[in-house]
Amino acid sequence: QLQLVESGGGLVQPGGSLRLSCVASGFNSYYYAIGWFRQAPGREREGVSCISSWGKATKIADSVKGRFTVSRDISKNTVYLQMNSLKSEDTAVYFCAADENPIPDFCMLHSGRYDNWGQGTQVTVSS
Repeated sequence: QLQLVESGGGLVQPGGSLRLSCVASGFNSYYYAIGWFRQAPGREREGVSCISSWGKATKIADSVKGRFTVSRDISKNTVYLQMNSLKSEDTAVYFCAADENPIPDFCMLHSGRYDNWGQGTQVTVSS
């Protein structure tokens, strides 16, 4: 059974850092593009970052550019979202998702592209 599990969320002060992990089981995630999305209370789900299958291409949303980076460790079947210089507006539930029909060397920040979603991990940025 295909499954994605996020971890690494928590409470952090403004300016701090967190690294989120998205571990895949039941399939080799490097065949798929992986996206990171977030949703804050009362707001629509927002695409944050994505990485293509095999990791050759990435995208970062303008709202987090220069602060967030995405990477994947094929040996661990894991995709990471490194979040630095966190702000209160980054507070949200963060989800990873798999695009099971990826375009080679490409990924999108459109949630409709993604088929398989994790349960999410809460990130709270507050002093």
